[in-house]
Amino acid sequence: MDIEALRLAVYGTFARGKVPTIASLAEDLGTMKDDVRGGLFSLANNRHVVLGADGEIAMAHPFSAVPMGFSVMAREELWWGGCAWDSFALPHLLPGRGPMLVATRCPACERPHSWNVSNLAPPDGDQVAHFLVPVERMWVNVLHTCSHQRIFCSEACVDDWLALTGRPKGAVLDLTTLWNLAQHWYDGRLERGYRRREPAESAQYLRSVGLTGAFWGA
Repeated sequence: MDIEALRLAVYGTFARGKVPTIASLAEDLGTMKDDVRGGLFSLANNRHVVLGADGEIAMAHPFSAVPMGFSVMAREELWWGGCAWDSFALPHLLPGRGPMLVATRCPACERPHSWNVSNLAPPDGDQVAHFLVPVERMWVNVLHTCSHQRIFCSEACVDDWLALTGRPKGAVLDLTTLWNLAQHWYDGRLERGYRRREPAESAQYLRSVGLTGAFWGA
């Protein structure tokens, strides 16, 4: 099976505001479901997609097939946002569909928040994003990682949530840093021949937007 054609079909389906399934991908590509299952397993091994326990696609960053605390609305499409990072990345990956309305609730006090996010400038707001899992462990359990990249009213709300849950404090990002992180992280992902960054390239990118210390687990 053409794995790159499968990857593009996954991302193209998500970009249209739909969730790709094994059945729909097999129909679109004119192949057998077992071929798609095997292809998705290969893509998952190379961190292009994240599979659920049933073998179906749970995530294809920055798209998500499952709710993780965010919604992202364009002019005609609506997606689940996989996390704060991915939700802010969608307007950059699909600039022709923006600005997009990103909405969530503070995990500590449940206050609703929303922003018009574009690819032109960071949105206004005093809220902060909290990344519980440091970058060195993000792929140990990526669904857990993404579920805990959330936006809070303030750092005080982060501290309240940590006290309630007994979790250690991770990295805290203001909205401008979050927007800068998301800006170019997924460049080229919708194009044929996309190549994931090597670890050194990823580290250079993250440092270029000012992410050090707790973000790395230091």
